[in-house]
Amino acid sequence: MDRTLESLQYLIAQVLPHRDPALVFKDLNVVAMLQEFWENKQKQRAVFPSEGTVVYESLNSPGPPFVSYVTLPGGSCFGNFQCCLSRAEARRDAAKVALINSLFNELPCRKITKEFIMESVQEAISSTSGTSSDADDPSTSIGAYHYMLESNMGKTMLEFQELMIVFQLLHWNGSLKALRETKCSRQEVISYYSQYSLDERMRSHMALDWIMKEQDSPGIISQELQVALRELEEARKAGQELRFYKEKKEILSLALSQIYSNQVTSSSTDDQMGLTLSGYH
Repeated sequence: MDRTLESLQYLIAQVLPHRDPALVFKDLNVVAMLQEFWENKQKQRAVFPSEGTVVYESLNSPGPPFVSYVTLPGGSCFGNFQCCLSRAEARRDAAKVALINSLFNELPCRKITKEFIMESVQEAISSTSGTSSDADDPSTSIGAYHYMLESNMGKTMLEFQELMIVFQLLHWNGSLKALRETKCSRQEVISYYSQYSLDERMRSHMALDWIMKEQDSPGIISQELQVALRELEEARKAGQELRFYKEKKEILSLALSQIYSNQVTSSSTDDQMGLTLSGYH
């Protein structure tokens, strides 16, 4: 732990040269420090050069505890894990979590190297009761994971996470299963979706998939949304990265809003038709 703290303080001295490394996490203006960190990163064109800056989002609440999220360039999302009595406090707490993770991501151990890949694949084999031969077979889950790591050699874990979130959502959404049924290989699927970032177009497509599922199983979107909200809350309180859970919530909310909008439009059309027929008679 002491070595990790020393490494973080060394990184702070490099990326935030005007700050005192020993006091950086006690600084009340942690929001400005997080912004400064990512502005410096973008000036160096080190990561995510085409993305925007740090974005904050506060949940509507009539009173405490307040919740705030912060999304970093590239899409990683964090939130306040403490019970905050004001929106400003929640924002500062979220910024603190995001800054610590941003700095930690700069450590050499967070870069995808051959050694990192070997350790990660071995962990995957142990946790799934797989075999070493699975790692060399792209048709297996472990083999696909190995292939994705190899394809992102040299990137940091925050960068790699951006790609992984897409595949996590495709798996959750059922799209990967559908692609396998069309006989697409895992390499083809990975190569195809590796070219795309998670944007409004992809979210809309996923929301449409859930609308179709709702037609077959009424109530499934509301059930999934409750699960996503619970997962998001638990992950936030644990100080974890939140994007997967937050994207699930937004996709399902979008699907529900579209269903509601269609119902309102349909009801309005029926009312108008009734008035027209009444006038006709």
